Amino acid sequence: MAEDLTITAGTKEEQYEAILPQIRGLLHGEPDLIANLANISAALKEQFGWLWVGFYLVKNEELVLGPFQGPVACTRIRKGRGVCGTSWATGKTLIVADVEAFPGHIACSSLSRSEIVVPLIFDDKVMGVLDVDSVELSTFDETDQKFLEEIVQLLSFLESN
Repeated sequence: MAEDLTITAGTKEEQYEAILPQIRGLLHGEPDLIANLANISAALKEQFGWLWVGFYLVKNEELVLGPFQGPVACTRIRKGRGVCGTSWATGKTLIVADVEAFPGHIACSSLSRSEIVVPLIFDDKVMGVLDVDSVELSTFDETDQKFLEEIVQLLSFLESN
């Protein structure tokens, strides 16, 4: 297990390539889902400085707030509601350049301007979502999608434990 992160400058891709093995190190040997979600949230927030990074987990047909880094957040989200609920309902990553333009956007923080939500899919079932918010418009793109989906996939080993 890594104890410290090395924060890397450079292009977005270079930053992801530097943080990815460190996240693998944080997860290595740790079977607890909550501990791993907490460390992933912290590592991504530290590396990229986004407004909010965290997880919502499906519990009793709602998304319930899980480990996160950033300002206080909405506690529960219904399926199909907002960006997180829509990602859960569709099972697809959503990139939103301007959250104000997203129908039904849930404004947990008025500072959030753009967002990416990646579903956590295990055995063809959405178990939660990784939600990332930025204070800037159009922060997220296909590079973020590729690497955040890869990071979420690192959690799949936990389902067998």
